[in-house]
Amino acid sequence: MRAVWFDAFGAVPELREVPDPVPSASGVVVRVEATGLCRSDWHGWLGHDAGIALPHVPGHELVGVIDAVGPEVRRFAVGQRVTVPFVCACGDCPECRDGNGQVCRNQTQPGFTHWGSYAERVALHNADINLIAIPVGLDAGAAALLGCRFATSYRGLVHQARLQAGETLVVVGCGGVGLSAVMIGAALGATVIAVDISAAARETAARVGATFTVDSAGLSNDEVVARIRSVTGRGTDAGAGAQVSVEALGRESTVGIAIRSLATRGRHVQIGLLAEDPRLPLGDVTARELTVMGSHGMPAGDYPALLALVTSGRLRPQDLIGRRLSLAEAPAALAAMSDPAAPGGVTLIELARP
Repeated sequence: MRAVWFDAFGAVPELREVPDPVPSASGVVVRVEATGLCRSDWHGWLGHDAGIALPHVPGHELVGVIDAVGPEVRRFAVGQRVTVPFVCACGDCPECRDGNGQVCRNQTQPGFTHWGSYAERVALHNADINLIAIPVGLDAGAAALLGCRFATSYRGLVHQARLQAGETLVVVGCGGVGLSAVMIGAALGATVIAVDISAAARETAARVGATFTVDSAGLSNDEVVARIRSVTGRGTDAGAGAQVSVEALGRESTVGIAIRSLATRGRHVQIGLLAEDPRLPLGDVTARELTVMGSHGMPAGDYPALLALVTSGRLRPQDLIGRRLSLAEAPAALAAMSDPAAPGGVTLIELARP
């Protein structure tokens, strides 16, 4: 099969023929229809993930059709269209037994712990626990993007922060993950404030559901926080601020902005991945009783509510897709993410139709 392959971190990936994967006893092989180009894949390519062994094939957001099944698979069969969380659970550890497969201690991750979905076929483990059936008519981009950025944002907002209709949500950083949070917040009935230095990102955020946007370019952190808190409609008094904040960029300064933008007893969700642990404004956390939590994907068993939002048309992940590339174009696109001037938005790699 053809796959995007690299044998040194940071080396330009190449498209080459590699052996077809074989399903494990409880796993499947999926013929990939589409896969997302995600910044997590870029981090892995640069060597920021200690679990990646070389040579490697990246890719973890996917939709496709089951091509082969292991002998222990009971719930799925060849020919079914499926997606999968980027964190695949084992089903046996204490976390899995408590329904928290997204933090499974024995987790596997396509594109990280083993070869991923920038390929014509990908192996997925513990299929009965991890696969999610996808309607044949659902847009490939909508289905693929559920595996990582939308699931992570949905769980962060719904299961962690418990965002309610009528509350205010501030999203700092409007790349693919941030925009997914904007869309989900709007679909849930929140007032969404989107913050970014990019005019294009802010325009997209407004198009997909943000009520307000804040241009943070050239401003100090204090100035950005003041603008966000003033947009909430309560000026700069003690009651100003959002009930929920999301940081989706992964920088110390923007984490601080997101937390400081909260109203008293507000809830912050950290989704952006950081290269190293940041300093946090814990004085604000203590004085105003703020809650800080993370979101690391979502177990397959929690997908039905998210999928229902998508199939109902209230949530349209496909509207975020700015580029649809072929597999042959993927190596250059992955390498180009190192360029600060690289195109923003969401990129989908398309391989085959269901």
